[in-house]
Amino acid sequence: MPYALLASGVLALLTTVNALWPRRGRLLLIPGFFTAWLTIELAPWVLVIEAVVTALIAGAGGLAGPAGWAGLAATVLGWAGLAVVMARARRTTVTVREWSAELELDPGERAPAFPRSHVVLPFLMTRRAGVTRTRDIAYGDEPDMRLDVYRPSEPGERRPGIMEVHGGAWMIGSKREQGIPLLNHLAANGWVGVNVDYRLSPRVKFPDHLIDLKRAIRWYREHAEEYGADPDFLCVTGGSAGGHLAALLALTPGVPEYQPGFEDVDTTVRAAVTFYGVYDIGDLLDGSKTFASAMERHVMGVRRAEDPEAYEKASPAHRINADAPPFLIVHGSLDTLVPVAQARSFAERLREVSAAPVLYAEMKGAQHAFDIFPSYRTARVIEGVERFLTSVRRAGHPV
Repeated sequence: MPYALLASGVLALLTTVNALWPRRGRLLLIPGFFTAWLTIELAPWVLVIEAVVTALIAGAGGLAGPAGWAGLAATVLGWAGLAVVMARARRTTVTVREWSAELELDPGERAPAFPRSHVVLPFLMTRRAGVTRTRDIAYGDEPDMRLDVYRPSEPGERRPGIMEVHGGAWMIGSKREQGIPLLNHLAANGWVGVNVDYRLSPRVKFPDHLIDLKRAIRWYREHAEEYGADPDFLCVTGGSAGGHLAALLALTPGVPEYQPGFEDVDTTVRAAVTFYGVYDIGDLLDGSKTFASAMERHVMGVRRAEDPEAYEKASPAHRINADAPPFLIVHGSLDTLVPVAQARSFAERLREVSAAPVLYAEMKGAQHAFDIFPSYRTARVIEGVERFLTSVRRAGHPV
């Protein structure tokens, strides 16, 4: 048993070290990301599980030799690291308060609280009191072109709309697994959420993903009132590849090549909230030959060397314009999949050009995809997103 405690302690220490300093090498990038992501956002759960395992092994004779005591020491060091991880997560409250101070809201008005029970028991996130979800509504002819609608259970006046775009490197992902905590919270506070599936690569190539999402906006304009939503008020949000596509939706309203056959449809959005998005595809490709090969072959369908203009047109950083709607850009400081420098640069350049508000929020100690389930950090960020969107609605920023 001493060696079991040693192995347990070393594992606890290594996972914590990876959460504090995530691995970025090619071989460890993906496993390092998943391990760090889960350890960071589920740190209290990890601590409890490790404490139970350590107590069981120690009680069974794990401290009978030097190896066991070494394992216990490694475990305690790992717990000290987890304390740092949790302290960083707590700083989210300060970050959200800082960006909320810039909003056009009554300083004394309290933000609607995210359910504490969902943070303690993340599996509860698929259900929210006062919210009705309608699944798998067709907005196009293809089987993949389906969306879910989240809305308040109680009828009311025409409500503002928000569209969620899932991520997954343009090749995987689904509305069934992303954006759920945010859409439930917004619906519980008077919004109508639309969670969209779109066709994925390699079956289709860019810009088909973007065209599908503009078709979803067309559906919203035509059917919003059936679900109690305002057809003239729609915001957009998304993470990772979804953040990339959400930013493009906000920056390319009415571009004919992205609206074939429905060029006259109004595809403007009132605001964009992008999480850990890809804003410059060329810059991302420069950082990874493996990713560049997959992106060129499966997503873009053309090599960058052969058509560099296609990559610029597909990058939000190259579509910035003065008519951009208000943006809230959120990124984790420890993101190993999309470097935080992309978000910093995009926010800075957008502020220089856009006439609308541009807010940037960097989550200290957060990895990619931190908002998939309702951790403490996720809850505070979602509360802040609700405040941002509410301020946009009340201020009536033109589009």
